[in-house]
Amino acid sequence: MIDLYFIRALFALSLAASGWFLTPFNFPPWGAATAGAVIGILIVFFEMRLKQVSLKRLIGAATGSILGIIGAFLIALILSWALPGGRGTVSFFQLLILSVMAYVGLIVGATKGDMLNLAALGGLFGGENSTKQSFKILDTSVIIDGRIADIAETGFFDGTLVVPQFVLRELQLVADSADSMKRNRGRRGLDVLQRLQKTAALNIQILEDDFPAIREVDLKLIELAKAYSCKIVTNDFNLNKVAQLHGVEVLNINELANALKPIVLPGETMRVFILKEGKEYNQGVAYLDDGTMVVVDNAKRLISKTIDISVTSVLQTTAGKMIFGRFDDRVHHVYDKPAGDKPVAPPRPHDVEHAKERATPLHPQS
Repeated sequence: MIDLYFIRALFALSLAASGWFLTPFNFPPWGAATAGAVIGILIVFFEMRLKQVSLKRLIGAATGSILGIIGAFLIALILSWALPGGRGTVSFFQLLILSVMAYVGLIVGATKGDMLNLAALGGLFGGENSTKQSFKILDTSVIIDGRIADIAETGFFDGTLVVPQFVLRELQLVADSADSMKRNRGRRGLDVLQRLQKTAALNIQILEDDFPAIREVDLKLIELAKAYSCKIVTNDFNLNKVAQLHGVEVLNINELANALKPIVLPGETMRVFILKEGKEYNQGVAYLDDGTMVVVDNAKRLISKTIDISVTSVLQTTAGKMIFGRFDDRVHHVYDKPAGDKPVAPPRPHDVEHAKERATPLHPQS
């Protein structure tokens, strides 16, 4: 990126030097150099805007402008034969028609260029659609959440992660908030972005596109996803639903986390650390590393202990997954060390059968 900035600056300076030494139109050297520098800056600005345009729009704009110039040339021939008056009048109308036709062809071609199906041509143009599909727009909530950085470092994300400029502005507003909690959340989001930028195998792009007529950030994200035919990465439940109504694909971090929770079946043995007392009689509550709650029967007296339990049932709720189990001291053991420090010893077959006969599935009570 630094090399690209250097090349742009060198290009503008070369135009300024050319104006200084060549002095076109009999301009003074300093005036010609200034004009050359201004022209170079305008060309660089045009190049920076042009690289954000899709290949479809570029082809459409080029085709439209060429057709407009051809049409203007034919009209100019007719005007030169039929229009009376001086040479200056005819030349003025010819130049006017050329400018109008080229401009209209450029704009119409760029607008209708999205209707082109470049994938049908294959070869070089076949990758245009797949490249656009690989863009993923990050929402403010998923940046503040922070888990996106851990997922990105594992290499599960391909393509380019896009951070719109209006999302950065929202993050900055949260980081500058008078509320200390909001301020800490905003600063954590900025730290997560820096962490993502330092990930070598990841491509982060800041997008300047904005929709001034739309005030809500969520609607801006949806319109941006439509414009680039890409997906939104979020953990916002409401944005997820609204985007689906608009036909925009969403990658929800919360749904990913629920899908990655361990699968356990009734009758399996697992080791847990009893953290607190349960709501029902003689129950203990434990939590897995991913936050899944485990309700254990006959474990009230074993708080702050690591025990082996038999899973009796698994309940999937809208808030997540809950596991219910039972502790039987005649089958399983109590450990003083935290869960995971000692491998689980497989129970004897007749002990497992005895535990299955005694264990009854537990169900949450309202």
